[in-house]
Amino acid sequence: MKAIVMSAIGSPDVLILQDVPPPQIKNPTDVFIRIKAAGVNPIDTKLRSRGTFYPDQMPCILGCDGAGIIEAIGDNVTQFKVGDEVYYCEGGLGKQGTGNYAQYTVIDETLLAPKPRSLSFAEAAVAPLVLITAWEALFDRAKLEAGQTVLIHAGAGGVGHVAIQLAKIKGAKIATTISSPDKERLVRLWGADYPIFYQQTNFVQSILNWTENKGIDVAFDTIGGETFFNTIPAVKYYGDIVTILEPDVTLGTLKEARNRNLRISLELMLTPALKDLKSAQIDQVNILKECAKLFDEGKLKIHLSQTFSLEKASLAHQLIETGSTTGKIALLID
Repeated sequence: MKAIVMSAIGSPDVLILQDVPPPQIKNPTDVFIRIKAAGVNPIDTKLRSRGTFYPDQMPCILGCDGAGIIEAIGDNVTQFKVGDEVYYCEGGLGKQGTGNYAQYTVIDETLLAPKPRSLSFAEAAVAPLVLITAWEALFDRAKLEAGQTVLIHAGAGGVGHVAIQLAKIKGAKIATTISSPDKERLVRLWGADYPIFYQQTNFVQSILNWTENKGIDVAFDTIGGETFFNTIPAVKYYGDIVTILEPDVTLGTLKEARNRNLRISLELMLTPALKDLKSAQIDQVNILKECAKLFDEGKLKIHLSQTFSLEKASLAHQLIETGSTTGKIALLID
């Protein structure tokens, strides 16, 4: 099969199109999938440039999420049949025999969800990682409730744009940081109540003005670095701040967070896969099943900003590394 192989740690040039043996069904609950599209995520670019979680298993195939059609099933598969369309977040972290920058993959049936009928394969392929991240951050970590206020950083980004929609579905009031009029237009379409041009105004003061100096109930940091620490004064006393990046304590202090009695949560949706936590992986599949309903009911949308053919994976990485993309990017696979 054709696959993009990461031959070494380095620039996007290390991503090379090669012929490799297709994966095989080894377990009775395995499913053999013809991949129609794969998502491209910032984690892919970090693994490529810094090294994977399994450095002893190089070369490898990247790509954490995808969508495709089942072509064969193991003897004990009960949830799916040949011809079913699925989407998922599984593999692509450097382990041999996994990854979605390829024509085929094999995945256990418990890690798959039926593809939303209303989405194309490309749209479905880019959704799982960001859906799970936003859902876990807002609902599992911060316990967001109807009527609460939430600040979502980088609302036009991959995680941000689905976080806005999920928060709106929950009934929250949403502020979000953006950098351009076009992104303001997009986040308003997705349900943001209060877009903030963070390059032109102090977002903390904007939040305090918006909340009558009470502060936000929940802050969701998708940027990290100084942004995490700068967000703390915008959160109300006894509020929540969730980040998907590891806080760098050399860039700030948690003194104000302690004074405010904030609940600080860390979100890494990769933990179940990295630590082989089966029940947590199934919980994530259930999130995808719930989101599929929301897609098909017209309550949730995915913003697919650009697609590339499989052999152009390096260009997709280059684009993500500019840090200015909106929505999501997919690889289309023949």
